[in-house]
Amino acid sequence: MDREFNDSQPIYRQLRDRVVAMILDGVLAEGDPLPSVRTVAAEYRVNPLTVLKGYQQLVDEGLVESRRGRGMFINVGARELLLQGERARFLAEEWPRVSATIQRLGLTPQELLDAATNHSPGSPSSSSLSPASSSPGGSSEDSSKDEREKPKP
Repeated sequence: MDREFNDSQPIYRQLRDRVVAMILDGVLAEGDPLPSVRTVAAEYRVNPLTVLKGYQQLVDEGLVESRRGRGMFINVGARELLLQGERARFLAEEWPRVSATIQRLGLTPQELLDAATNHSPGSPSSSSLSPASSSPGGSSEDSSKDEREKPKP
C-alpha cells in the first residue's frame, strides 16, 4: 500500500479508502482484524487520532465492528455492502465521465470488449485508463491499441 497521501481529501478519509480497497480486493476478509491504530499511525507517520477517525467511519458505515480490548474486525457482509455502494457510486459519479470520453474518442463496444478481455486486472500494463494517451486509430494497430487502452483496476 502506498504510504504517501495527497491533498485532495483528508488523511483519515484516505486511510478509510485504503481499508475499503483492501476489503474489495480480498486482502482483508470478513472476520479479519484491522491493523491496530498504533501500528498504522507509526507506519504512516500520522496521529493515532487520525487513524481512529478513519476507522470510526468504517464502524459508522457498518463495515467494521469494534471489540473492546481486542481491536476492530471486518463485519460479515462488508464486502457485499461495499460492492453495492461502490457500483452505485461508479454509475452515478464516474460512468458519465467515462461514457463521454468513450463517445468523444469514437470507441465502439467491440473495441472496449477487446480491450477488457486482452488485459488482466493484475498485469503491469493495465494500471490505468488514460484518455490523454488514447487516440482513435484503425483496428490494424492492435499492439499499440492494447497499450493505449488500459482498463482501470
